[in-house]
Amino acid sequence: MKIASFNINGIKARAAALTDWLDEAQPDVALLQEIKSVDENFPRELFEERGYNVETHGQKSFNGVAILSKLPLEDVTRGLPGDDTDDHARWIEATVMGERTAVRVCGLYLPNGNPAPGPKYDYKLAWMERLKARAEALMAAEEPALMAGDYNVIPQDEDAKRPEAWAEDALALPQTRAAFRRVVNLGFTEAFRARVQGPGHYTFWDYQAGAWNRDDGIRIDHFLLTPQAADLMTDCQIDKDIRGREKPSDHVPIWVNLDA
Repeated sequence: MKIASFNINGIKARAAALTDWLDEAQPDVALLQEIKSVDENFPRELFEERGYNVETHGQKSFNGVAILSKLPLEDVTRGLPGDDTDDHARWIEATVMGERTAVRVCGLYLPNGNPAPGPKYDYKLAWMERLKARAEALMAAEEPALMAGDYNVIPQDEDAKRPEAWAEDALALPQTRAAFRRVVNLGFTEAFRARVQGPGHYTFWDYQAGAWNRDDGIRIDHFLLTPQAADLMTDCQIDKDIRGREKPSDHVPIWVNLDA
């Protein structure tokens, strides 16, 4: 079961790039972030004609998450529990029925948090507390499960080409990194780092200042796996070359293979 995560930065702008990548990479499941579309305007037919079941949790102009799956989906839920006043479309989860086992997949778009300090950063940290609570519940279920998406977290300095440029940014502040570690330390496996070590691996390059050409990137898209899912993992990679194509997102896909 190949499960990918991809912040597409707007379905209208990225439909061609996304479908080209789907046709090439052939993920069984794709978790999308920043679809920037209400549910009824999402171009479902583009994906249904490729054999995908489509579930969205959208809102107008910004945020929005989706699941595309060639495998059956069950028990789809939308919204991260813990705050009934939060109307941001940033969380979707479902059970994917694999050939060997079912996997609970959670797609997330964690708040950016800038400028920090300030209300947006407070919202980010509060959201991460709710994420931890959901993560605890996933661990308690003792089943294959994962949380994947754009975390807007640079876990360590080696995850940025120029860490000094991000030192005061909400993505790399000590409180952000500590909140991320509290989730991982519940017993999750950070899939990419379980497979690939060392600096120079990124999932995001800004559109500004020639960041892509200078490989001035950061790694902020992550897969966190429960022990039961980690036992099934056979690979995790970043599709870096997608960033150099026509009309790219500023993010690239990251994916895991599970023996499921």
